[in-house]
Amino acid sequence: MTPAEDRYHYKLIARAIAEIDAAQENGAPPSLDTLAARLGLSAAHFQKVFSAWVGVSPKRYQQYLTLDLAKHLLAKRLPLETVAHEAGLSGTSRLHDLLLRWEAMTPGEFARAGGGLVINWGTFDTPFGPAIVMATARGICGMGFCADMGEDACFRDLAHRWPEATFLHAPAKITPWVEAIFTASGQAPLLLVGAPFQIKVWEALLAVPSGQVTTYSDIASAIGSPRAVRAVGTAVGRNPISYLIPCHRALRKSGGLGGYHWGLPVKRALLAWEAARADA
Repeated sequence: MTPAEDRYHYKLIARAIAEIDAAQENGAPPSLDTLAARLGLSAAHFQKVFSAWVGVSPKRYQQYLTLDLAKHLLAKRLPLETVAHEAGLSGTSRLHDLLLRWEAMTPGEFARAGGGLVINWGTFDTPFGPAIVMATARGICGMGFCADMGEDACFRDLAHRWPEATFLHAPAKITPWVEAIFTASGQAPLLLVGAPFQIKVWEALLAVPSGQVTTYSDIASAIGSPRAVRAVGTAVGRNPISYLIPCHRALRKSGGLGGYHWGLPVKRALLAWEAARADA
């Protein structure tokens, strides 16, 4: 599939997911014919494209967006301690069949707040709506979904983490990494920028497999700080690289979705997509 076809399909899937999610909230899921007509496609073509990307039919995907999804995932999850042990927490983790390599900025780099750092950025179509992605020469250092807050606010949200950095709008320089994120066609290196405690939390999130979830308290136990549940929640919320560091997989102990920095519709869509692909 060509990059142009991918971009077209990402826009199509983003619109479809938004339509299905909105209908789910209203309690009136649309039929396949109705949904396809809204997207300007035949029912057969829409079903083919959607199923190829998500792994299940649109009707089946709707079932994953029910309010019971979080509790269902929570009930069957592996203890994070077990997952973390199996993954080794070595800094390398397989996510969505995509090999991610990550490293943390040194304490000195972190203290300089991005001083002397050149960060390229661009806005890209994704199946979950437009996203701003930022990267240095060493890897992706920021990613945020814009559907809920808008592109300007999303850019400011990401950029304020490195107030002394130089930002260049140069999407072509990071397009190969962005394409790898959603096509599993290559490697996407990550550059984590945070305090040591935050990075430990993000490292634990990287150990949660796609299609599974964890809780804030489980993360706290996994990093050896069982009483730091509130601090873990704060660190999860400050994750600078959405989706790739899967903070959407962190739920409340009750099974509630909790918050999501980039909007709950995106969190529901991510969890439903991953659960659908895992079961398929």
